[in-house]
Amino acid sequence: MHVDRLIKHVNVFNSFLKKFIKADVAVCGDRVLYVGTESIDQFDASETIDGNGGYLIPGLIDIHLHIESSMVTPSTFSYGLIKNGVTTIIPEPHEIANVFGLKGVQAMIRASESCTADMFYAIPSSVPATSLETNGGDIDIKAIDELIQSGKVRCLGEVMNYVDVISKPNAKISRIIHHIKTHYPEMIIEGHVPKLLDLDLSRVVYAGVNSDHTLQTVEGLKERFKQGVFVEIQEKSMSEEVMHYLIDHDEFKEHFCFVTDDVMMDSFAQTGHLNHLVKKAIQMGMRPEDAIYASTYAPAQRMKLSDRGAISPGRFADFVLLSSLKAFTIASVFKKGKRVYDAEYSAADHPHSGQFPQAFYQSVKLAPLSEKDFNVRLSYPDGRYRCRIMDVKDGTTFTEETFDTLMIRNEQLDWASSPYALISVFERYGKNGNKGFGLVSGDTIKEGAIATTYSHDNHDLMVIGHNTSDMTRAANAVIRHQGGICVVRDGRVLSMLALPLGGILTELPFEEAGQAVAQLRSTMKQLGYVHYNPIMSLCTHSLAVSPALKITDFGLIDVNKGKVVPLVVAPVKGKKKIK
Repeated sequence: MHVDRLIKHVNVFNSFLKKFIKADVAVCGDRVLYVGTESIDQFDASETIDGNGGYLIPGLIDIHLHIESSMVTPSTFSYGLIKNGVTTIIPEPHEIANVFGLKGVQAMIRASESCTADMFYAIPSSVPATSLETNGGDIDIKAIDELIQSGKVRCLGEVMNYVDVISKPNAKISRIIHHIKTHYPEMIIEGHVPKLLDLDLSRVVYAGVNSDHTLQTVEGLKERFKQGVFVEIQEKSMSEEVMHYLIDHDEFKEHFCFVTDDVMMDSFAQTGHLNHLVKKAIQMGMRPEDAIYASTYAPAQRMKLSDRGAISPGRFADFVLLSSLKAFTIASVFKKGKRVYDAEYSAADHPHSGQFPQAFYQSVKLAPLSEKDFNVRLSYPDGRYRCRIMDVKDGTTFTEETFDTLMIRNEQLDWASSPYALISVFERYGKNGNKGFGLVSGDTIKEGAIATTYSHDNHDLMVIGHNTSDMTRAANAVIRHQGGICVVRDGRVLSMLALPLGGILTELPFEEAGQAVAQLRSTMKQLGYVHYNPIMSLCTHSLAVSPALKITDFGLIDVNKGKVVPLVVAPVKGKKKIK
């Protein structure tokens, strides 16, 4: 019997038994025909590959991520995925949807069609995520219907505004969930429910949201598994406590998987993608078989991808040949039966420019700023006032609300004399000219300034700094390049990554983008940022669904209460400092 390819002398991961078996694999077309040894002599192959006793595992599957978080286009992203053994992803393009709405999602899908890695999309469900920000696009029920009918989507992406799900049955997100449950009852609904427990978590699950990918604790895991929530473990949740809990409980292996969510390009280029999490899990004591299961079969089952996730007859021949199981060293990657990567054969995809509509490259509608734009004008008499502070902590993208006393003089907040950085958000879509101001403390910059339009989820222009001169220079550099991230100190640009595609993406090649982001990370640390991921930390200061105090062009947002709160709380009497 003729087959296209035979892979011989390998240890094949059996997803159903959760163990490796010595076998050969016959591939016919783009699918697996046979896995075994007894009948292998019956095949006549166009190509025979000697696996040299390596380990053959299914191609890795990442079911929760955002391509835009890596700030590159789908073709560049696919190039990186393939060389890291990731053959299928379900990205949610809610960043480009926040900039361009339905047209942005459709453009991402079109740009993905020629990629080697399969990309099945999640519909952005929370665009905008809240009513407390100005963004560029909207995804409503009509747009959701259009995307579903296109056949290009797999699930409803993360429901982010859990406050409205719990308390506002007539809110937009509640109406979207009801529409999906009524008209597409088989569709998977993904969730974003940080820290929710007990009744609040039950109410979200009752509404139809039954997964969570946010930062986990053992207490949170127990509650989620008990309530039937599928948990997607990203790297920031891989603490010793969480990993030991997962390792010690076999009964939960069907109920969690590994995901990347957001991967910075320097990390992508240097350490990999989902394979990095698998490797880390193994290093932390998880059996290789369980780590592989949690990055192949478990996510495939969650997303009803019955044609992949296992090396078995009838499924796509997507697999990775490992030369070392313990080190998780990739020797070759096969996609639909064809070898697309090995040590001597580069990944098939290369970045392409100009894949998006021309209007996507002219999306920042802001005139140059002046230093006066950073004056915080407040209609209060001169005096000392208790102010809200956004406190940044290493190890998390959550912030805390603290308080301190600052002076107001001539109806202006004297923030420059304080130890705090000023943070400002400028609406950049030409809709209303809003701007919001706040103060930042903690593990953030201690000098200079940073400006960016890569600010989740609204992608307005956000500027943080300790003096108006550096802030103005950084902001105008970003405006001039139609988006990006700029780091300035003492009037000098230390690093600048232009993101002209929607203000959030670059068309640089994979390695160049990785180097540019590495430089950004380095210069942010030079300004005093001590966060494990300073870029993501900064860019989620405007994420109004991530606890606790964030900022948009509307002003400071109390995330847990879902409302705008004032920067100035109350006047202070006497001389005692208040915190």
